[in-house]
Amino acid sequence: MDIQADNGADSSADSTADSATDTGAADSTAESSTGAVSADQARIALRRVKDPELNLNIVDLGLIYEVTVDGSTVRVDMSLTSPGCPSGPEIMSEAEEQLRGLPGVSDVVMNLVWSPPWTPERIEPRVRAYMGF
Repeated sequence: MDIQADNGADSSADSTADSATDTGAADSTAESSTGAVSADQARIALRRVKDPELNLNIVDLGLIYEVTVDGSTVRVDMSLTSPGCPSGPEIMSEAEEQLRGLPGVSDVVMNLVWSPPWTPERIEPRVRAYMGF
């Protein structure tokens, strides 16, 4: 598993994170003739990964900042609810496992980012309402 950490040195992450849930328009098409997975298919797979403490999937929680697909490689920028999240390694391993299980995926790069920091505002609005936020 390739895990990289970003301590926020790249300020461009701030400007792209707000649109991260809507990114991947070019990658969101159905499988190409080469059998490559799309960013939307990768996001659907990531919905199967739940935060064990909250029992909510990591996409709806807003932990997935960006998903990009380059051929058979899927790259994911994600965060955790806090730097000291005790479930972090478990969540990241499960996310990688779900992505590697997709047909056409040969490599997964999980990039743990802290900028911008995760806040409850990143949670999907319908889930936020359910949680009482």
